[in-house]
Amino acid sequence: MASSRGGSGAVGRANELEKMSIEQLKALKEQADMEVNLLQDSLSNIRTATSRLENATTALNDLSLCPQGLLLQTLSLSVWVPRKSKKL
Repeated sequence: MASSRGGSGAVGRANELEKMSIEQLKALKEQADMEVNLLQDSLSNIRTATSRLENATTALNDLSLCPQGLLLQTLSLSVWVPRKSKKL
């Protein structure tokens, strides 16, 4: 029954599109293009965030393997090296 509803809805939308002027169709296409671009940007941001989260997880796991009391020096946001302790 759900498929018959979906089919009739598609037919209704097709009838609506046939009644639209060229200008209305162009505006509808521009709106759809903008929505697709927004979704692509959002997907790209999600992929970037996922990658950064995976990198942070790996870094935390690596840090948990370091002996306690070991000091680390930051070289960049994602690179740390052991710091030599200074004896006073």
